[in-house]
Amino acid sequence: MLSMILADVAGIASLGAAIGAGLAAIGAGIGIGKIGSSAMESIARQPESVGDIRSNMIVIAALIEGVALFAVIACVLAIFIK
Repeated sequence: MLSMILADVAGIASLGAAIGAGLAAIGAGIGIGKIGSSAMESIARQPESVGDIRSNMIVIAALIEGVALFAVIACVLAIFIK
């Protein structure tokens, strides 16, 4: 009986970790989309500052990707390490 309960808990934990990884990927996609949108609007308003806007956009996108990668790795570790 106890082994069946523990197996159910492990399955639910794996499901939660998979959902967490998916949410992290979706959040990163939305964040980078907003960055790109805002950067294009800024470039349209001030074309002379293209270089500054582009470099800031790349740095912020890299930070978002780093956080998303960390979240996905944490979720994958939660699935495989019990």
